[in-house]
Amino acid sequence: MQTTIAFDPLLPWPLIALATGLAVFCVGAAMWRGLTGWWLRALALGVLLAALCGPQLKREERDSLGNIGFLVVDRTESADLEDRRAQIDAAVEHLTAAAAELEAAGTPLDLRVIEVGPDTTGRNRGTRLLSALDDAASRVSADRIAGAVLVTDGQIHDAGRITGFPAPVHPLIAGAREGFDLRLELTNGPAFGIVGESVTFRMRALALGERPAGLGGAVTAQVSIDGGAPRPLRMMLSGETELEIPITHGGPTVVDVQLPVLTEELTDRNNRLIATVNGVRDRLRVLLVSGEPHPGGRTWRDLLKSDPTVDLIHFTILRPPAKQDGTPVSELSLIAFPTRELFLEKISNFDLIVFDRYRWRGVLASAYLANIARYVRDGGAVLVASGAAFSGPQSLARTPLGEILPGDPTMEVFERPFLPRVSALGERHPVTAGLEATAGIAEDGGPRWGRWLRHVDVAQTSGDAVMDGIDGRPLLILDRVGEGRVALLASDHAWLWSRGYEGGGPQADLLRRTAHWLMREPELEEEALFARTEGTRVLIERRTLAETPPETVGAVTPSGERLEITLRPAGPGRWQAVIEDAEEGLWRFSDGARRAVAAVGPPSPKEYEMPLASEELLAPLAETTGGDARWLADGTPDLRFVDEGRRTHGRSWVGMVDREAYRVTGIRLTPLLPVWLAALMTGLLFLGAWRREGR
Repeated sequence: MQTTIAFDPLLPWPLIALATGLAVFCVGAAMWRGLTGWWLRALALGVLLAALCGPQLKREERDSLGNIGFLVVDRTESADLEDRRAQIDAAVEHLTAAAAELEAAGTPLDLRVIEVGPDTTGRNRGTRLLSALDDAASRVSADRIAGAVLVTDGQIHDAGRITGFPAPVHPLIAGAREGFDLRLELTNGPAFGIVGESVTFRMRALALGERPAGLGGAVTAQVSIDGGAPRPLRMMLSGETELEIPITHGGPTVVDVQLPVLTEELTDRNNRLIATVNGVRDRLRVLLVSGEPHPGGRTWRDLLKSDPTVDLIHFTILRPPAKQDGTPVSELSLIAFPTRELFLEKISNFDLIVFDRYRWRGVLASAYLANIARYVRDGGAVLVASGAAFSGPQSLARTPLGEILPGDPTMEVFERPFLPRVSALGERHPVTAGLEATAGIAEDGGPRWGRWLRHVDVAQTSGDAVMDGIDGRPLLILDRVGEGRVALLASDHAWLWSRGYEGGGPQADLLRRTAHWLMREPELEEEALFARTEGTRVLIERRTLAETPPETVGAVTPSGERLEITLRPAGPGRWQAVIEDAEEGLWRFSDGARRAVAAVGPPSPKEYEMPLASEELLAPLAETTGGDARWLADGTPDLRFVDEGRRTHGRSWVGMVDREAYRVTGIRLTPLLPVWLAALMTGLLFLGAWRREGR
């Protein structure tokens, strides 16, 4: 029960103030005139003004609310270093027992324990201790918060989350005041690089804390690229070191740099840096040679020009040298075909050469075509999209280029509608896998796309026939020749799909995949082993054209353990396995002939940026809120209650503020000066003043 005086004015307070001023003026005038009853008039006016204020006796019925305290416990990875875990556990046990003693002594304290574990979001956010405290405090009333105790090693990564707190915050630091650790820090790492060029990584090797006597001013790190053999790298301590990494292939290149591990170190988790740089091609150069104009002549040009990564040079042979029609050369607005420049001097500058309905009519001499064959064997790529001329005497198959083509024409050309089909082998090949599914399946079981009207019959001599035409004859053949690649499309009617004939078809997907396979796009390799990471999850995929690939893949964990990973079918030509909650670090996979690597975790874990225990980050918050930061190595302090405004820490204790919070359950109001009593008293006083003055 709490009793106070409250007011319920009969008039607004400004009017009461005005009436008070008028009463003072009247009493003053009475005094000035020398009236003997002025003091009775003053009492009467005072009683009247008091009645206007409406004084009441207010009695509140209250239920006491307990105090709430927070015990925030650091359970992150850095709290496992040294003997910090034992110190933290002992401190938590001591403080919870102290809270129970306060409860038994009659001062209620609801001590809420908040454990902050490792960051599982995959965003490398480090220790979010104050965020956890702020979230918990926002769920309760501020006038019930008695204080907070933070049991941690002091290394937090959200120091700016709380700048003020309604009660004292006491950080208790676990760990030793002195320590030593080596740390590798990435100061600048590119996200991508150009294939054939190099990228530069900038790193620093830092010596944290007190250096041991035997440590000099430099250390020797080991550098490994894509899981290969390590090579030494000399790094000055605290100085920046540059590392040149060549980008030899498209896709991810994994760089692994590791410092030596010293016995005096707190941890070796920050001695290693694993970064990934994605290799991209800088402007793929394509030469497109069209033999003669036809309705689909712009198909290849439009497709290649739509790709922003492709530089296209396009020539159409409109007038062969042997053509004589009497037109003066000065009146021709045609550009002479630069055969020598393109096919002798600069042929190695191209990533792909496309012959679209080209027939051999003397524009390219045999020496040039032989040089194109050599260019393919040395690592180049050629695609031949053939028309009816491919089966005749002017066919490219009758030239030195025929040595690298995967099929010979049989002199037969089918001029009738047919439905292109993905072959059984093509269902496993990345160029054509899933192509029919993108168009949908018709009622007869075939793909829901339009027919083509011409098919040049070829006898396959090598390579993989990934699409079939009339009577199962090869339509699209892909082949590897030496270091290069060749594709033969035995029809010039792919453009019908782009025109929407009979509903059209996935012409753009087919031709784009074919072109990028020829230019060695890593995602389109038919024999490959991939490893990809999604947070702490590793996906291993084996892609092959064989029907029975290896059932397992060998794996080496970051800690050096060797495992056998079982693969399961995931689609035609694809076998997969998944590793959940994979260990952080570099994973290495191999099936005997192929290797893949995957980096799990951030390049530099934030949790181990500063593994030394410290009070520096939490001391400002403790000072601002009236708390005290101290080391658990000096002993765990006791827990006490203090009154508002009193000191909240001592030599061997830390304090929680008794907020004396309550909840009002009932209110009873009793008027102190009823209207009838005020009127009676006012009248009697005025009557007394009149009688006194009348004498």
